[in-house]
Amino acid sequence: MIIQPKMRGFICTTAHPAGCRQAVAEDVAYVRSQPAMDGPKRVLVIGSSTGYGLACRITAAFGCGAHTVGVCLERPAAGNRTATAGWYNTQAFEDMAGEAGLACPTINGDAYSDEVKAQAIQAVRALPGGQVDLIVYSLAAPKRVHPKTGQSYSSVIKPLGAPFGSKTVDFHTGEVTQVEIAPATPGEAEATVQVMGGEDWLFWMRELLAAGVLADGCCTLSFSYLGPVITHAVYKDGTIGRAKEDLEEKAKEIDKLLAPLGGKSFVSVNKALVTQASAAIPVVPLYISLLYRVMKDRGTHESCIRQMARMFAGRLYPPHHPAGWDWVRTDEAGRIRMDDWEMDPVVQNAVESMWRDVSTENIAAKGDLQGYRDDFYRLFGFGVAGVDYKEDTAQL
Repeated sequence: MIIQPKMRGFICTTAHPAGCRQAVAEDVAYVRSQPAMDGPKRVLVIGSSTGYGLACRITAAFGCGAHTVGVCLERPAAGNRTATAGWYNTQAFEDMAGEAGLACPTINGDAYSDEVKAQAIQAVRALPGGQVDLIVYSLAAPKRVHPKTGQSYSSVIKPLGAPFGSKTVDFHTGEVTQVEIAPATPGEAEATVQVMGGEDWLFWMRELLAAGVLADGCCTLSFSYLGPVITHAVYKDGTIGRAKEDLEEKAKEIDKLLAPLGGKSFVSVNKALVTQASAAIPVVPLYISLLYRVMKDRGTHESCIRQMARMFAGRLYPPHHPAGWDWVRTDEAGRIRMDDWEMDPVVQNAVESMWRDVSTENIAAKGDLQGYRDDFYRLFGFGVAGVDYKEDTAQL
């Protein structure tokens, strides 16, 4: 069939297998073009099929020669419906890692469940050495069924305390409008913490520790975002921000768990990028469009793979790095700041200056809306150079 992008709101409901494969191949080629790293050799990535999780899996495998176990929840093709992009990404990664002689089993299921945790532990035990050096927790899901209580929670993206109004853009049409978002109820805020906070990360680490599959000196990593004042009401100071505060609190508990092993947990604050989630957050697409223009002009823009490769090579596993983790450079809250180039005052001042008078009429000139669109469609395998989208394609 001829596969084209089909949109439903801010969601693309189709994915292109050849485009996804080519995008993964380009990320693999980038990592291989960088100096080899003295990094982890056995890695578990929870949330391994897209975004930062996939970038970490690629970086570990092709930059460090690591065997990896991935955990994700993706849907195969059925009838005239394509598989999800994460399904195609994972197929491509497994093929390339397998060709490189690397073990790369993937558990496809609900990472919040005890069953999937048990399956992942068995997969880790089957790796050479039977333990992992690095555990990446990069789970992004709209819902969670609590494994202990069976209660279902759904997250929301809302401000706290009061309504929030600001500019936003429809990245399909380029129309800049004002948006007002009602505040979350206490129940919605708590549900968002349950889905996007750190409890499940803590559950994973407890299970892995009890199973004896954590190597001495292991590291675990999860991700967050802070962003500029422009986005604070809907992100840092909103429901997502509250969930990320919980994530950081759970990181401290994980530190205590890992102390006898000489291990360490980190939260990495990353740069704003186009993701399926960020496309649905009002204000953020407009901010990212302006940010892209400034950072590309300065030569500091990074994709997921470039940012994770920089983090591995420069923050976690630099050449001749000392033993232990006390030397890792963090901020006053103990976070790794991979958003350092984004939050450069020169960059933020330039974005704020454009934000004040950006409109439908000048967004194309001021921002990089086309770059935003290109990155969005690339998430689903569309618009990737070297792929013939007119060709009849098997859905796999």
